[in-house]
Amino acid sequence: MNISRPPQPLPPEVLRALHVIAGVESLLTDPADCWAYGYDNSRRHALPQAVVFVTTPEQVADVARLCNERGIALTARGRGTGTTGATVPDHGGVVLSFERMARIIRIEPDDRLAVVEPGVTNEALQQAAVAHGFFWPPDPSSAAVCTIGGNLACNAAGPRAVKYGTPRESTLGLKAVTGAGAAVRTGVLTTKGVVGYDLTRLLIGSEGTLALITEATLKLTPLPEAKRTLRLTYSDIHAAAIAVSAIMAQPVTPCALEFMDAAAIATVRRYSDLPVPDGTGALLMIEVDGPASCVEGAAQTIARAASVPGLREVRAAADAAEVIALWKTRKALSPALRHIAPKKINEDVVVPVSRMARFIDVLDRLSREMGIRIVNFGHAGNGNMHVNLLVDPDNADELARAARCLKAVFSAVIELGGTLSGEHGVGLEKRDLIAREIDPVTLRLMWDIKRQFDPNGILNPGKSLPRPDQPAEAHVL
Repeated sequence: MNISRPPQPLPPEVLRALHVIAGVESLLTDPADCWAYGYDNSRRHALPQAVVFVTTPEQVADVARLCNERGIALTARGRGTGTTGATVPDHGGVVLSFERMARIIRIEPDDRLAVVEPGVTNEALQQAAVAHGFFWPPDPSSAAVCTIGGNLACNAAGPRAVKYGTPRESTLGLKAVTGAGAAVRTGVLTTKGVVGYDLTRLLIGSEGTLALITEATLKLTPLPEAKRTLRLTYSDIHAAAIAVSAIMAQPVTPCALEFMDAAAIATVRRYSDLPVPDGTGALLMIEVDGPASCVEGAAQTIARAASVPGLREVRAAADAAEVIALWKTRKALSPALRHIAPKKINEDVVVPVSRMARFIDVLDRLSREMGIRIVNFGHAGNGNMHVNLLVDPDNADELARAARCLKAVFSAVIELGGTLSGEHGVGLEKRDLIAREIDPVTLRLMWDIKRQFDPNGILNPGKSLPRPDQPAEAHVL
């Protein structure tokens, strides 16, 4: 874990101003109290000088103006479930916690939208929407605890993105506060609208570096009448990858298309009963949804498309109990990996669907050459892969080999036309890699945009973008 030295306390006049803005019970300044707000789900930690629990947009604007005037770093935080250090206050300053801004302001079924505050958890929104016959498509694995603000900040999606898209496709508009403390409104209440620039999509995925989201208008989707669940096994990852391409090339789009490679299957089989044929080299979990009158036919269409050479077995769930049984395979993987390597390195990358098998081949070769066990699973329909390096952080030699391995992994992603982050974000973990994917002119434009929203650079400083004065060679691993 990376732990910084305790920062100096904020000046007394700043603390008095924060007291006035938020109230004594909504301000933490004791290092022991602030400690828990200095981490996220990465292995990084930095102690903030203060934590402010905001409950209104006006408080957010007042805190931003104060920090802007005094040049104090301001880091937005939901529940700290991110994995890239994006909410770690490595510049000290103030952590702005949105966990108390957790109201579902309204749900409007006739317009298929919900208006929520950023501290609402994904699960709470889903439960409220279900009561009206709707759902919000983004479904990250941490849905029970992650917040909508955090989902928007890093454009976190989940398995359903293959059919329904990411938060960018499921958000109509935002209210936010800039680094100068100015309140802005973006987007519309309708599914069409081309007036002005699309600042909504710009803010989504910006990891709190451009503005602080105080309200989101989200596009809801009607619940499907029916679902069908399939599990298909293949002799090797090449056969599974061909099947994925075939599935995505026909008209029926699954609502989930997950994959596990041979290493992932072997990991699960060590810790649970996994009834798959011996010699299975890859597994696909597929879910189809839609009208009850069509869903069976849709499932059969996908099964036919996936019936490529190398297919070993197709299992279809006949009832809810079998659905749970089939998904148990996928759900057993993360606990198994945590048991083997509690501090594993989990990277989130994306390659074109047609190049997944080539990427897996690279990973297999790197695993052998570097002596690092690599387990891969993820959202096959998007080419979004979670590459897990199972390492012991107390083994210096293994960590050094893992670093070289990771360098080669990222190089392969870029060479295959992929992207270095699909849904986990950039934060600190991948910031210095970004210049490998984005050209210098585009990076300069991004910094120009950052300065317009955040003229003094107080919002989540040091995150997402490499320093504009950093030479290009410094970004190369």
